[in-house]
Amino acid sequence: MTLADASALTGLSWDTVKDIVKQQLQHDYGRPRLKALKYLAVDEIYVGRAKKFYTLVLDLESGQIVWVGHGRGQAALGKFWRRLRLSKARIQAVAMDMSGAYWAAVLEHLPGAAVVFDRFHIIKLMNEKLDELRRAMVREATGMMAQTIKGTRYLLLTRAANLEKDKLPQLADALKLNEPLSKAYYLKEELGLLWEQPTRTAMEDFLRQWCQRAMDTGIAVLRQMAKTLLLHASGILNWWEHRLNSGKMEGVNNKIKTLTRRAYGYRDEAFFILKLLSLHHAKIILVG
Repeated sequence: MTLADASALTGLSWDTVKDIVKQQLQHDYGRPRLKALKYLAVDEIYVGRAKKFYTLVLDLESGQIVWVGHGRGQAALGKFWRRLRLSKARIQAVAMDMSGAYWAAVLEHLPGAAVVFDRFHIIKLMNEKLDELRRAMVREATGMMAQTIKGTRYLLLTRAANLEKDKLPQLADALKLNEPLSKAYYLKEELGLLWEQPTRTAMEDFLRQWCQRAMDTGIAVLRQMAKTLLLHASGILNWWEHRLNSGKMEGVNNKIKTLTRRAYGYRDEAFFILKLLSLHHAKIILVG
């Protein structure tokens, strides 16, 4: 229930209901237990122009948010590392995007834990590079080529296996008339096979061969992508031992968006953080 619903149901003022709920949330979720943690995910969320960014740490086994820090980067995790150290938790792996700040923080404070760069964010970055190339082609194209490239964003960014059959001829025409776009598209499709290799050695060989082919194209955005993947190769390959992904974190982000939208934002930051810490138990209940 929203606070307004509870207020209407009980006859209490909105502020009184909020104080009661806040006190109970503090009692139940104010200091999450960290000792049993093994697998973590770290990410940031944007909650609006006023508060901007928060950094979240998620327990990937239970789906519970165990830390919320205002801001992003290493500073937002400062107090978390002290609490984690005092809890004597044995963290085995941490999933994240390819953020240099979070990577450096984990390497410093959890030297024995493996960093796993999330597959979703890697494919998302590749799609962004492909879309960047497509936009450049649209700006430069003229005549028939311009007509075939325009309106292909959805076709290029959707995996071929998920594309409707009636859309395939349009995609084929765009790729046939534009060699750079064709090379980037097929490399994007091939990159998805990285996580299907039978061994870690095969995965490493596949990654390095893919990066070499991307470099050989001479296309700037593909060369940038190859350099990024090689720089983060250790965290990408750690997926073989610790098959972590950000699926739970993405689900939590969607719940947070719903939470803030239903409440029209939160003025009390401490109350907002407590709501996030309790989010894994939160359910929408219809009343009346």
